[in-house]
Amino acid sequence: MDNLKYEALVAKLVMAISIALVLFHTFTAGIAMPTAFLQRGVHLTFVLVLSFLMIPFRKRPDKKISLIDWFLAFLSLASGLYITVFYEDILYRMGMLTPVDIIVGWIIIFLVLEQARRAAGNVLVIIAALAVIYPLVGGYIPGILGNRGYGFGRVASQMAMSLEGIFGAPLGVSAEFIVLFIFLSSLLGQCGMGEYLLKLALSVTGRFVGGPAKTAVVASSLFGTISGSAVANVVGTGTFTIPMMIKQGFPKHFAGAVEATASTGGQLMPPIMGAAAFIMAQILGVSYVTVLGAAVIPALLYYWSIFMGVHFHALKFKMSPLSSENIPPFFKTLKEGLHFLIPLMLLLILMVVVRYTINKAIFYTILATYVVTFFNPATRITWHKFKGACLDAAKNVITVAGACAAAGLVVGSITMTGIGFKLFSIIMGLSGGNLIIALIFIMVASTIMGMGVPTTASYIIVAVTAAPALTDMGVAPLAAHLFVFYYAILSAITPPVALAAFAAGGIASENPTKIGWTAVGLTVSAYLVPFAFVYNPALLGSAPVLAIIKAIITAVIGVTAIAAAWTDYLLTRLGIIQRLLFACGGALIIIPGMITDLIGLGCLLTALIANILARKRLRKETVS
Repeated sequence: MDNLKYEALVAKLVMAISIALVLFHTFTAGIAMPTAFLQRGVHLTFVLVLSFLMIPFRKRPDKKISLIDWFLAFLSLASGLYITVFYEDILYRMGMLTPVDIIVGWIIIFLVLEQARRAAGNVLVIIAALAVIYPLVGGYIPGILGNRGYGFGRVASQMAMSLEGIFGAPLGVSAEFIVLFIFLSSLLGQCGMGEYLLKLALSVTGRFVGGPAKTAVVASSLFGTISGSAVANVVGTGTFTIPMMIKQGFPKHFAGAVEATASTGGQLMPPIMGAAAFIMAQILGVSYVTVLGAAVIPALLYYWSIFMGVHFHALKFKMSPLSSENIPPFFKTLKEGLHFLIPLMLLLILMVVVRYTINKAIFYTILATYVVTFFNPATRITWHKFKGACLDAAKNVITVAGACAAAGLVVGSITMTGIGFKLFSIIMGLSGGNLIIALIFIMVASTIMGMGVPTTASYIIVAVTAAPALTDMGVAPLAAHLFVFYYAILSAITPPVALAAFAAGGIASENPTKIGWTAVGLTVSAYLVPFAFVYNPALLGSAPVLAIIKAIITAVIGVTAIAAAWTDYLLTRLGIIQRLLFACGGALIIIPGMITDLIGLGCLLTALIANILARKRLRKETVS
């Protein structure tokens, strides 16, 4: 068989499995929900087989599937069939496994680790591998980090033959909800919603100073509502917005940073946040709607910080708006794709008003998408578009689900050995019981853990180890988990390993590290927002209306002031003293408290008056 026929055969097989994956999860969401262990077993089998057929063992120019890839794919299928056929017996004899159970369990552990290496990179696989090894060698580790030690059978039982490890809650959320949300996103993308959102954003922001960059901010926030992936957002919108920004006169590194930061925030933006948000709801035992409601204000503050940074930068370099012929008319554009918004509105109504379960709500939303796109031949879901959506969904699912499975190994190890309580003791000891120090430690841990690791996995790992320390120190559970989640997301733009910055760098033809540091500066005020909502629950919507309004106003003022300080511009260029006053005043006013608000306002008013006077002097000098 020649290479072309071989590649065509593999492509057809991958397409068939991708379609089967989507149909299976659609069926289990809307028609018949199987036992959790069975559903997760089938889900993992799909993910493993697809991973070994889509991502070669070694990176090759031709991306050809080797014999070892076929072997691992068949081994995944065989292990999955064993779980599917004997799942009732496995659950019945849980803790008293047969030798075959133990062997299959270790095969599944190995396959999950290898899948994580291919789909998520070396960092996650090293963490997961250490989590597997730790219970085996814990008896030989002295001190607080040691444990009583466990045998191979016990580890296999915990990690791969129960609902505690690989098949735990993270993979369960992936199987029940995330696959369908990813498919909905891919389906809308195939119908042209991504292009529509870009055009709509351009019609709103193109006429203003710095229009292309503001378009990137608005478009990426809108695109984030159907994506929830930083890298996918960069690729989806950045191929259009980054060249447009560069053409308008923005430096390459700044254009890349704007798109990277705006795309990263998509995981914070309701109604479809990143996969970790679903897992957060599961861990906390709250509805997904509760998580959405709490994330709204922090997400808007994040985007406001980027928007103002872009605005001040455009004013500083006297950039012109786009010419009118390059700006599509707003109402005409809105009307053209109004039907795209119906599925998202229906999703919100079903979850918030009707209170359907998430899987039921997304099932009916997918059906509604077929209906509302049918009447327009340009957006109608054809067999070709359906196949494309299934393939796109499969590519994204293998990353998210693989990260969930690998993170499940970490969770299983923590549950088995009690290392979580030991880490909590270490955090408490290092912080001396001081909340602000503990928050700084956990911020650093969340950011480092997220470098090169999918947000889902980094959130899970830190959530089960560090978040309990915050709740024991009096932080509300939702605030503690959002704190971890927020910094896990920001790791996508934080050097040295900044995945969103690397994606933007490829499009902008610029150094990713330079883009990453520019992105950090652009969102520097956003790095303070999690500290603010830990101390002030009003920023999560958990307070009386007046308190929420006050918190929003002071946070918006603070974020704007810090953006001005970073950009070195407000009404005119800022002197060093003015920048320091705006930075300190902005930070103080974001922090809740009457004294900090008054001191912060004093700093801001002083800097504002000085900047107004500086602008007047500059105008007089220009006239004279």
